[in-house]
Amino acid sequence: MAMAAIGSSEPYILALANQKGGVGKTTTAVNLAGELASRGQQVLLVDCDPQGNATTSLGVAKRDLRFSTYEVLVGIAGLDRSIRSTGRDGLDIVPANEHLAGAMVELVSAERREWRLADALSQVAGYDWVVLDCPPSLGLLTLNALCAARGVIVPLQCEYLALEGLAQLKGTIDRVRDHLNPRLTIVGVVMTMFDGRTNLAQQVVEEVRRYFPQRIFNTLIPRSVRISEAPSYGRTIAEYDPSSRGAQAYAAFADEVMRRIDRQAVAR
Repeated sequence: MAMAAIGSSEPYILALANQKGGVGKTTTAVNLAGELASRGQQVLLVDCDPQGNATTSLGVAKRDLRFSTYEVLVGIAGLDRSIRSTGRDGLDIVPANEHLAGAMVELVSAERREWRLADALSQVAGYDWVVLDCPPSLGLLTLNALCAARGVIVPLQCEYLALEGLAQLKGTIDRVRDHLNPRLTIVGVVMTMFDGRTNLAQQVVEEVRRYFPQRIFNTLIPRSVRISEAPSYGRTIAEYDPSSRGAQAYAAFADEVMRRIDRQAVAR
């Protein structure tokens, strides 16, 4: 599926953000990137989280990293030196490890501190998509991702407490758009860890639908042991268990993302 509707040679930069941890953000970033690549897209996944879970999830050893997101943000190395192949056609990664935590301190007084990632990505070529996996916070690393991105997807766990930070996150995104990055838009909210057997999950989905009536994705990512197991083998769910409900859900989600972003591009 081509992205002709984007109408630009530059990649579409998409951030996966939520300041709450444990909502399936990294899982969604990794599996979305894998699904886009499987559709013939050229995809760069940038791990912006010092935990480096996206890096590990794709089978890249954090201990072997010479260059990573940290070196890019603090200016030690250019993006081209930090990109690594994941061993999959169409999918590369800028990996991360615990050194990235230092960037949060080092960038506080740095020039253009909010724009370090955007500046680095402005030099990237040959990709259709750049997917940014943000840390579970609204600090400087997430701010860099939001300043670089054109769109944001918010993964949200189907539990009541997950709703508490949604208004705060939307406020942060609105402020970034108003003051730093006017082209930033919320592409949508994707509900994760959905268990259709519980009334609570259904209620949370309906509550988000009321809050974001035009933004919630139709695809619901199920709660699944298989999805949880896949990263420990360095695989996406489509590689680990292609016939599983989780693999089917992420395939449907990727299709929905591509359709939605194509529509937004046409409307601009």
